Amino acid sequence: MTSKTRTTGTRRAKLTRGRAAVIAALALSLGLGATAQASAGGPRTVSGKQGDSFTRIADFYGAYMDAKFDPDHGSRLATALRNYYIDSAYLKKLKDWENTHQEDGVLHAQNVPAAWTVTDHGTATYSEAGITLFWGDGEKTKLVVDMNRRTHKIIHIGTTGIDGK
Repeated sequence: MTSKTRTTGTRRAKLTRGRAAVIAALALSLGLGATAQASAGGPRTVSGKQGDSFTRIADFYGAYMDAKFDPDHGSRLATALRNYYIDSAYLKKLKDWENTHQEDGVLHAQNVPAAWTVTDHGTATYSEAGITLFWGDGEKTKLVVDMNRRTHKIIHIGTTGIDGK
């Protein structure tokens, strides 16, 4: 499996110790402060905005896949990221979905993709992003992730948006 595109976008606010620990682990997993990896086409640039829902969705997916890709499957970090970024009521629904489908509900798969992209879909009442997961065999999975703009918590992950589209 290959390395994934990484995003940045930290929030500067007073954090509880638990949140600070999650953010520190997230920063380490994303390699914040490190230079971007060079590619055949030259240096790559990734950007984000502080407090922006779209950036938070991209940050979550990058950190979550890094945690899941770790040799020990980064289970503690993956769980902490889910608890931090996903609305607690939706997290219960996500766990039910996982029990039914026997797959990771964030990725809708049993494995970790080789690469990914996040595209801003935007909506009037909540933030929505399209996630495309690219697999080593050339296949891809498209997901839609919805986030509450006020709480900055993920409220839906599926093949269609929360509104069914």
